[in-house]
Amino acid sequence: MDTAELGLPVAVPSTALFTDQYELTMLQAALRAGTAQRRSVFEVFTRRLPEGRRYGVVAGTGRVLDAVENFRFEPGILDFLRDHRVVDEPTLDWLAHYRFTGDILGYPEGEVYFPGSPIMRVEGSFAECVVLETVILSILNHDSAVAAAASRMAVAAAGRPLIEMGARRTHELAAVAASRAAYLGGFDSTSNLAAGFRYGIPTVGTSAHAFTLLHDTERDAFTAQVRSLGKGTTLLVDTYDVAEAVRLAVDIAGTELGAVRVDSGDLLLVAHRVRQQLDSLGARDTRIVVTSDLDEYAIASLAAAPVDAYGVGTQLVTGSGHPTCSMVYKLVARASDPGGPLEPVAKKSMGGKVSVGGRKWAARPGNDEGVAEYEVVGSGPMPEELKADALLVDLVREGEVVARESLDTVRARHRRTLETLPLSATQLSRGEPVLDTVYR
Repeated sequence: MDTAELGLPVAVPSTALFTDQYELTMLQAALRAGTAQRRSVFEVFTRRLPEGRRYGVVAGTGRVLDAVENFRFEPGILDFLRDHRVVDEPTLDWLAHYRFTGDILGYPEGEVYFPGSPIMRVEGSFAECVVLETVILSILNHDSAVAAAASRMAVAAAGRPLIEMGARRTHELAAVAASRAAYLGGFDSTSNLAAGFRYGIPTVGTSAHAFTLLHDTERDAFTAQVRSLGKGTTLLVDTYDVAEAVRLAVDIAGTELGAVRVDSGDLLLVAHRVRQQLDSLGARDTRIVVTSDLDEYAIASLAAAPVDAYGVGTQLVTGSGHPTCSMVYKLVARASDPGGPLEPVAKKSMGGKVSVGGRKWAARPGNDEGVAEYEVVGSGPMPEELKADALLVDLVREGEVVARESLDTVRARHRRTLETLPLSATQLSRGEPVLDTVYR
């Protein structure tokens, strides 16, 4: 959900300058050449998944829809473009009245994708579509990278709660988007209050080492926290000596202590020792939360440890080593005449950076058990037998958003989608995409 769904006021700034300059200089040249109004089809896809990944996750679609709605060249923006001589006056006049009036189709948010998947299709005049390239790619590349990392971590956690806590490891605005993408991918809560405010994600937080160091003794710090936040709080126990801190924690809060957090050391060994100590003190229901630069592999290595929840920061918000999905936005079809038929166009450059021309559809047929077998991407009419498994849905029709969804809806879709993939999709070992892409 967003702030509108929560009934909260929010300023909606223009997204028009989330744009590379060459989008506008291409527009100016096309307006002069008389080609700007040619009907065009752009597609977002990636030529390959990050090394070792079995699937990608579509994330950021809802933010793209917001960005398209708010792509307006307000007077101050036009003045900036004029003062810096970015484009000429006829182009500024055109931008002053810009509204996207075309269609956008795409994979539903929360779906998975593979190399060549037409993740999003933008149709309209060349002029109105080309200026959206940068903002669409910026959102999808970032959010999908974080969501893919979150999905892998959720698989590794095997049902144990995951806390997103990476705000201090990235740009302040990217942190909010990362929280959203992480929740979509399977995380349960965030430490980021802005994400909680904007998207309704559950928020959590207790204290840091600084709080313990502030007080004269660890007992004083724990006592102050329990008195303020109650016995259900989480006490950080690795500032000094873990065993002594656990003893103090139970002595102060009693066996009703909510949780202890461990942020350093050999987490596997420490978790076992802390669990044994808590049980011996009668605090059998006190949970153990571990943090400390975790990624999906570290989480998987703790599967046999008595850990109740994981807090993840740096590796999550940076895509666990893959901070972008290398998605591109390519013109795949255009009309020569305003009312003429669409003609496929494609890039043919060397070095593997080629594209497949034509407006595309996609489908993912499954076997009798409902497990997907491959992904089909084609152009022209979609075969009747594939229509039930079609992937693209209408997102924007004639400039109007028609498919806005809550974050909980797309989060649930991702969980369901993972259940339709072959079991090997959940393996963290390096391998090829779990499904092949077949072109027709």
